[in-house]
Amino acid sequence: MKILSIDTSSNICGVSILDDNNLICNLDSDTGRTHSENLMPMIKDALSKAKITLNEIDLIVCDIGPGSFTGIRIGIATVKAFKDSLNIPCIGISSLEALAYNINNNSNLVCSILDCKNDNCYFALYERKGKIFETLIEPQAEDIYSTLSILKSYLDDNFENSNITFVGDGSKIHQNQIKETFKEAQIADENLDNLNSYNLGICGYEKYMNNGNSNKEILPLYLKKPQAQRLLEEKMKGINNNG
Repeated sequence: MKILSIDTSSNICGVSILDDNNLICNLDSDTGRTHSENLMPMIKDALSKAKITLNEIDLIVCDIGPGSFTGIRIGIATVKAFKDSLNIPCIGISSLEALAYNINNNSNLVCSILDCKNDNCYFALYERKGKIFETLIEPQAEDIYSTLSILKSYLDDNFENSNITFVGDGSKIHQNQIKETFKEAQIADENLDNLNSYNLGICGYEKYMNNGNSNKEILPLYLKKPQAQRLLEEKMKGINNNG
């Protein structure tokens, strides 16, 4: 199965071509240009390097977030255009789930954490089951203290011995709080904290082969409102209160 994997949820624009779960070509770009400028030329370049055409792609995988609102929309719009014009099966994968596939150690549990400033984060909890990770706690946005409280309560109730690894930029930023709550926890190496279109593709492939769910509409995973919208709502609330 030939797979095109697209990640536009962070500063890095990533495109990978896979044959099943084997990497054929991987391109990453962090040039400062917008993803709208980078993405199509990168896809064309990746297909050329892999010596295949878009018509030979059997599955497209894209990152649905959380992450950059603009980047996510660009990636999803591109994938939908391919699906509508070429009828290629597509599957959306969350950034947090894709991060779990960066981990290849003996941990049966992986908590993905992405920092979203001011002690807030996006997080989700996954359990390794063979080649796939099953979702135990769905992606959500909380402050780091609530995050760790939710995790501890869940693990205490469901696991006697929880060998857990934390991955993502939030795991480094909040490392002290994590270690205070989970003394035996492993913090993934920093080079594993970046989103990766190759592992995104592996996640999409494994999920597709297990579920075959490529008909579900691909929608952005927005765990909180865009900052501009939140600021506007706060401003309007202030106006209404003063009125």
